[in-house]
Amino acid sequence: MTSIVRTRYTEANPGLGDGADPVTTEIIRQGLNAAAEQMKQSLIRTAFSPIIYEALDFAVAFYDVDLCMLAQAPTLPAFMGTLGFCVQEAVEAVGGACALCPGDVILYNDPYGTGSHPQDAAMVVPIFTGEGDVLVGYAVIKAHWLDIGGKDPYCTDTVDVHQEGTIFPGVKLYDAGRLVSDVYRMILANSRMPEMVIGDINAMVAGARTGAEALGALVRRYGLDTFRRSVARMYAHGEALVRGWFDQLPDGVYTAESVIDSDGVNGLPIRFGVEVAISGSSVTVDLTNCPDQVGGPVNCPLPSTVAAVRIAVAFLAGSGEQPNEGHFRPLELITRRGSLFHPVRPAPCFMYGIPSDHAIELIIRALAEAVPDSVPAASGGDINALVWWGNREATGEPWADGAPHPVGQGASPAADGASALMYISESATRLTPAEIWEARNPWRIERLALAEDSGGAGTYRGGLGLDLSFRVLEDQYLTAGLARTALEPWGLSGGLAGRPNRLTVEYPDGREEEFSLKTRIFLPKDAVVHLRTGSGGGYGPPSERDPKAVQADLREGYITAGHARRHYPHAF
Repeated sequence: MTSIVRTRYTEANPGLGDGADPVTTEIIRQGLNAAAEQMKQSLIRTAFSPIIYEALDFAVAFYDVDLCMLAQAPTLPAFMGTLGFCVQEAVEAVGGACALCPGDVILYNDPYGTGSHPQDAAMVVPIFTGEGDVLVGYAVIKAHWLDIGGKDPYCTDTVDVHQEGTIFPGVKLYDAGRLVSDVYRMILANSRMPEMVIGDINAMVAGARTGAEALGALVRRYGLDTFRRSVARMYAHGEALVRGWFDQLPDGVYTAESVIDSDGVNGLPIRFGVEVAISGSSVTVDLTNCPDQVGGPVNCPLPSTVAAVRIAVAFLAGSGEQPNEGHFRPLELITRRGSLFHPVRPAPCFMYGIPSDHAIELIIRALAEAVPDSVPAASGGDINALVWWGNREATGEPWADGAPHPVGQGASPAADGASALMYISESATRLTPAEIWEARNPWRIERLALAEDSGGAGTYRGGLGLDLSFRVLEDQYLTAGLARTALEPWGLSGGLAGRPNRLTVEYPDGREEEFSLKTRIFLPKDAVVHLRTGSGGGYGPPSERDPKAVQADLREGYITAGHARRHYPHAF
């Protein structure tokens, strides 16, 4: 039996920020952002895996004692809102806040609390300061480990959560500063690449401790009372900013629908819809119009559903500010327990990002009716995750690597879409340089180029996708985590659709095979993997595109002459 669940932020200390000095508040706000950036840089400098120090597949944030987000550094937006769930579940698991002491580090990676697969593990460090060691908040890092004992290092075909990796449901890795060796040894015993994972864990601990020290110094500098009053005012400012944006929109209920390619196991498309209701300065997102949780791993746990809604709202109404909890006070989310967007144990959820990314784009599309001048056409709509692994030919040493890949962005009412950028849920991550890929992994990059003619035609053109070709230099395995391979990125207001995502493997014997969600693809030496990432949809009728813009695209090689004459004959 399913039940409706409403998720809404409730203000912890109403009126606390009244009378707080605005200058001090801004200094503290920027101090929090700077401390979060310091935590981020510490992790980048010390991590072992390129997926962390190059791709930036992690998030760092601070939370106050009421589990409200003080600051999150520009890292993985897909984890926005999920780290608060991590902190809450991790702290409760070890006995609550009263069981914490200086020097503690809690490890937590239960997918139903993190919102993602077990490889996305969190380290939570409580922050104490002042007389009597008062608990003032938490520093938390969630980062992707290369392997933590799942059926494969990366999975698209799991049928329950227990196949997806070893779960640490809130355990102290450090107790009052002392390493808990039993937990440490369990991590080592449950990873195919223990040296890499332990190196990244140590980096996460160092980063979280660095952040905790920086936030503690900020509190000591201004005093706990002033800090809390300024934070309350900071939250109020974020709330007013977002409410001001929604208050300008016409009240109403706005809807959109989409379809996910498959669940990775049963091969059937999954249809769902989103409903966005605006009432004054408040917004309610309803994701109950979806199927029950499915048999494959595309179920999206509640924390990541919350994150999807927050990303969409921050994209439209956040004014480019680094967000805090106040920005999300105007939001309410409605889900249905036991459904695609609120699964329950033991539903598999390794590829949770697929419905999450769909939901972000659908919320934005639904609001196109309310604010047509502010909403872009669809993007490639996916992170195109590829994860590679094997044993090195010369030494037998295990290795692994993985990364998201850029897509074209949708055109807007005033500009062409950007080409080859990470999808919004991963917008702070980056494409690993080819030189680093080739130095660390047994591949050769044979093509890395913008895909001509791929952007959806329109008054404003969709951004171009990327063409990547990897030649395999040693036998290895690949897991392909592609979505949006059937659904074309939509255009708006007469703009045409872009191209979907596509992955093909060209084998040494001349065979070619196409994949989307597929685990453990064997790649023999000299196979070539061709990744063609999706592009953005166009905005407005192609017949109204400025002929000078068409000629400029031709000069830059973004389009061919045939494409131009087919879609923009008026330019000739």
